[in-house]
Amino acid sequence: MLNGITAKLREAAFSVLPIVVIVLVLERTIARVSGPVAVLFFVSAAVLIVGMALFALGAEIAMTPMGELVGARMTQKRSLPFLISAGFLMGMVVTIAEPDLVVLAQQVPAFPNKALIFSVAAGVGFFLVVALLRMVFRKRLNLLLMGAYGVVFLLAVFADNDFLPVAFDSGGVTTGPITVPFILALGIGVAAVRGDRNAEEDSFGLVAVCSVGPILAVLVLGMFFDAGASRYAAELAQGPEEYSRILPMLLSGIPHYFAEVALALSPIVLVFAVFQIFWLKLPGRRLLRIAVGIVYTVVGLCLFLSAVNVGFLPMGQALGGRLAMLEHNWLIVPFAMGIGFFIVRAEPAVHVLNAQVEEITGGLISKGAMMTTLSLGIAASLGLSMVRILTSVSIWWFLLPGYALALGLSFFVPRIFTAIAFDSGGVASGPMTATFLLPMALGAAEALGGNPMANAFGLVAMVAMTPLIAIQVLAVICESKRRARDREQKEPVQEEIIDFDD
Repeated sequence: MLNGITAKLREAAFSVLPIVVIVLVLERTIARVSGPVAVLFFVSAAVLIVGMALFALGAEIAMTPMGELVGARMTQKRSLPFLISAGFLMGMVVTIAEPDLVVLAQQVPAFPNKALIFSVAAGVGFFLVVALLRMVFRKRLNLLLMGAYGVVFLLAVFADNDFLPVAFDSGGVTTGPITVPFILALGIGVAAVRGDRNAEEDSFGLVAVCSVGPILAVLVLGMFFDAGASRYAAELAQGPEEYSRILPMLLSGIPHYFAEVALALSPIVLVFAVFQIFWLKLPGRRLLRIAVGIVYTVVGLCLFLSAVNVGFLPMGQALGGRLAMLEHNWLIVPFAMGIGFFIVRAEPAVHVLNAQVEEITGGLISKGAMMTTLSLGIAASLGLSMVRILTSVSIWWFLLPGYALALGLSFFVPRIFTAIAFDSGGVASGPMTATFLLPMALGAAEALGGNPMANAFGLVAMVAMTPLIAIQVLAVICESKRRARDREQKEPVQEEIIDFDD
């Protein structure tokens, strides 16, 4: 276990340190912020590394096995009503207490918090059932996604322009670090029972389909409430004014986030406990290992959320405001792209996805290739998001062609790449996006005197969209290289046969 923690710490450090270096360079040169805010950020980065390491280890020994066991058992019962009811219930319970969803509800005052939370949870539950049924009946993912996003964009035509970015942001926000590992593992468990040659390809795609539910739920809610009244209302965390306040601020967040994480994980643990009592009946040694993994997950996420909400959030807002006020404020575009390239590496659920992709594909798609491709995609999304803030261009000009291109590519790449790509979109838009990148965009929009609701919001949606294209472009490149290699291997064989006959 100690070796596992050491390896995860090393991996987390390599993921976070590039962000720290970039912020340090910017803060020391052209975007100076107050000393206490900067020190709080760097202390939080150290806490973040420990939290990421513990979470990654906990997901590996607890969350993933739990999801795989539950998914396999759901399919083994061969009962469609049971699959539908259990799938809907799990989609609801893993979404209701997702911390990022609570934050979203507080930021959108156009309708009551509970109405938003339960509507989004119902949307995730419904589409989780749809995703499971797709796997059982072996339907193509790209056709399902085309139909779902067709409905989304049809409803979006009637949505308020200021409110539209929030609806798309909700799709990325609700697939957070608690929901994603469980849902990914659930798909692997269901696919394992099928056992046919397409099962591995179909094991991905659950997160992709579930991401549609929140968008539709928020768009539908906007038709019954005054969407125009929805303005950014969340109070961003204020940085410390004195150095003596740094540790108290950081420590003060831990009890709050511990309660949040425990509440968020309790429905998953409860569902697993029911399956254990009635169907799984795992031995005590296996249960003890899972219990230890749950503890690692809770502690790791608690430290992670405390660090990003207390230390990263005020730095993001201050940095965005400083960069936007530069004489050549267009520099915010390349700087944001540089931050975006590295910050995706600090998303905890990304490492879970990359590890599962490498395992399922037998190393065909390595963790390194996935991470580099995702980094390039997020860098592009951050650059485009800053262009939106500088120019006030409508998000329609980015989302509509972006999704059209992503769905079009799905007809030309292997199906497993499409499923992985659309899963990556939901996974990449996690807590680091919501608590560092979005505040940076809000700080820039406010500094420029723009409309944060229309210009800054939508960043999460952009982060969720670009991986859909980037991963599928990776697939095109891989397929082209594979075909060229196959041709090279065949040519010498043919020449030898000709020489022999002669």
